[in-house]
Amino acid sequence: MKKLSIHTLLHVPFEGLGCIENWINQNNHTLSCTRFYENSNLPELEEIDWLIVMGGPMSVGDLNEYPWLSEEKKFILQAIASGKTVIGICLGSQLIADVLGSEVYPNKQKEIGWLDIFSTIESSETSILKGFESKFPVFHWHGDTFDLPTRAIRLFESETCLNQAFLYKENVLGLQFHFEVTQESMKQMVIHGANELIESETVQSAEKILSQTEFIESNNQKMFHILDYLQEKTSDC
Repeated sequence: MKKLSIHTLLHVPFEGLGCIENWINQNNHTLSCTRFYENSNLPELEEIDWLIVMGGPMSVGDLNEYPWLSEEKKFILQAIASGKTVIGICLGSQLIADVLGSEVYPNKQKEIGWLDIFSTIESSETSILKGFESKFPVFHWHGDTFDLPTRAIRLFESETCLNQAFLYKENVLGLQFHFEVTQESMKQMVIHGANELIESETVQSAEKILSQTEFIESNNQKMFHILDYLQEKTSDC
């Protein structure tokens, strides 16, 4: 298997790669990182094979408060245009949708906590979800959503959010939710986002979120399956 050079874009120190870093290490790939909360240094595209764009509390339009978002968007679009494998999680998925020309806007309800998603009929057009159940809980923490990019396959939906995940050209993936979550990363998100935990039908309390650790392993396994699938696609190129 080809050794990959993987670069990740981090927006806040408490939303890291989670179990994705374990997968990278297990497969002996190399990892580099841009931490926008420290600096905005980006690599040359020729130096990387994959780009992974992580989450954060900001929105894609917050350019005045986070001016580096402009350069980040350009870099993501260039990576997609050059045929790189690109994965976006939460804010990362919204940034991918944005650079592909889709609208990003507040969802009718925030989704925070362990809530069910459902696979779509369209998801059968690809084998990236082979073996997945049609319904299962995932860890959410988002207030925004997006329209489906043109020519993308919609993979998942929830009761309150139509576009939970998409696959574009078999090598660009957007996930609104957090398959990569670990017990520690979930704890950090709860600590740093405590002000958002105003309980509702789709927002759980800190206690309820942190008590549902039984879902983490199966979510991580699904993340590994997806990464294995994309790795195989990269090797085929």
